[in-house]
Amino acid sequence: MGSSALTFLCVKVHFHSGVSPGVQDLPGNNAHNRHPDRQRNSMQTIKCVVVGDGAVGKTCLLISYTTNKFPSEYVPTVFDNYAVTVMIGGEPYTLGLFDTAGQEDYDRLRPLSYPQTDVFLVCFSVVSPSSFENVREKWVPEISHHCPRTPFLLVGTQVDLRDDTNTLEKLAKNKQRALTSESGEKLARELKAVKYVECSALTQRGLKNVFDEAILAALEPPDNKPKKRCVLL
Repeated sequence: MGSSALTFLCVKVHFHSGVSPGVQDLPGNNAHNRHPDRQRNSMQTIKCVVVGDGAVGKTCLLISYTTNKFPSEYVPTVFDNYAVTVMIGGEPYTLGLFDTAGQEDYDRLRPLSYPQTDVFLVCFSVVSPSSFENVREKWVPEISHHCPRTPFLLVGTQVDLRDDTNTLEKLAKNKQRALTSESGEKLARELKAVKYVECSALTQRGLKNVFDEAILAALEPPDNKPKKRCVLL
């Protein structure tokens, strides 16, 4: 499936209000065949929640994807929710994108964003080994506790910084180095993520693919892990 075939238009909305008239088509997907009950509904919703340490680029990821431009000035701590209309197999879906704050101060509030989630993006920066370790130590345990049957993707962000001399020098001073794609893929297998993907919000390399894969994960969960929307009791 080529991501180049997808286009979209998004508008800033409160999640329960209207959506944009944009089109983002995933060719070759027939939602009716997989989910006959969806034929009765005019608009299905795919809720995608983004989690990960602070400063790994979650907000820039969402802003760059939805506006097609990397934010050059102020970046808010928590990105406002956006909705994108996507066409899948000729049927309209709403892709709702939800940012979360990674700081510990928000640990009790963050799970309030989790109900009805269809897919998570668990993010780490490829130039932040601590954020990589926190995927295993904090983020996957957290979403698995609240939403044990909801699929998630592991996302490596800021891949453009793998070639940034200043960043690499800072890592070297701490006897660290940038994380490789192989490291991400290995962790994804270990934690049973749907898959590992990586991107740069700055250059947009791999950016569209992240959300294409998120949509597919929400609609086509792994056979051994039936999808279930997150419900907090």
